[in-house]
Amino acid sequence: LRRCGAACRTMFGAPPDRQAGAMITATNLSKRYGGTLAVDDVSFTAQPGRVTGFLGANGSGKSTTLRMICGMTTPDAGSATILGEPYRRLANPGRRVGLLLDATAQHSGRTGRERLAMDAFLMGLPTSRVDEVLEMVGLDRSAARKRIGAYSLGMRQRLGIAAALLGSPEVLILDEPANGLDPVGIRWMRTLLADFAGDGGTVLLSSHLLHEVQLIADDVVIINAGRLIAQGPVDEFTAGGEQSLEDVFFTLTDRNAA
Repeated sequence: LRRCGAACRTMFGAPPDRQAGAMITATNLSKRYGGTLAVDDVSFTAQPGRVTGFLGANGSGKSTTLRMICGMTTPDAGSATILGEPYRRLANPGRRVGLLLDATAQHSGRTGRERLAMDAFLMGLPTSRVDEVLEMVGLDRSAARKRIGAYSLGMRQRLGIAAALLGSPEVLILDEPANGLDPVGIRWMRTLLADFAGDGGTVLLSSHLLHEVQLIADDVVIINAGRLIAQGPVDEFTAGGEQSLEDVFFTLTDRNAA
C-alpha cells in the first residue's frame, strides 16, 4: 500500500522537487476567544512520508489549531510553519499545500467542475488537471456537472479532497475528511492517503473515527481542552496493535480531565 512508485507519482502529479524535509511544525501555539483559552501552548511536528492523526473531542481545539497552521486564524502566541515557511508566505500555496477544512463551505450554485476549474485557473494549472482529480476521487462527468448544492455530504467531501489534490501538493491538511463517506468511501480515502504519504507527502488529518486513524496513521497527536496531552507513533500507543487506539484515547483524556 505504501509502495506505489511511478504509478503513484503519475496519479498525484508529484512535483520533481518534493523534498524529504517537507513537514508541518506547530510551536507553542495558543489562542484565546474572550475568556476561553481554546488552544494552550500546543507544539508538534508532522513528518514527511507519514500520516499524522490529530485527535481530540469536540471543543478540544483541533480546528482552531489547524486554522492557525493554515494562516486562517492568527495565534495569540507561538507560530507554525509548513515546508519551513508560515503558510501565508508560501508562493502559490495551493501548489504546495492541499487543504480541506470544511467540506460544506463550497459555493452551492457552482458545479463541481466549475469550482475546480476556477481553482486551477488561480493556480495556473491546465484544465486537464481538473479531469484527472475528478477521476481520482470518483466523481464522474454527471456528478461534475451537478451544482454543489445538490451534492450529498460524501460527494462534497470527495470534491473537497479533489480540490486539495489539484495542485499536486507536498502536504495535505484535512479536517474530518471521512465525515459523510460510506464504508466504500472511507476505504478509498484510506488508500488514497496511504499512497500520498508513501510517495513522500506529509499528511495531517483530524478525525473522530479512531478505528480508522489506527488503520491509516503512522503517528498521532492528542489534545484535550486545548492542551497537548500525548503524541508519538501509533504502534507505541497501541503496543503494536494489541490495544485499540480508542481505548488508549479515552484512558488518556479521562486521566487528563481528572
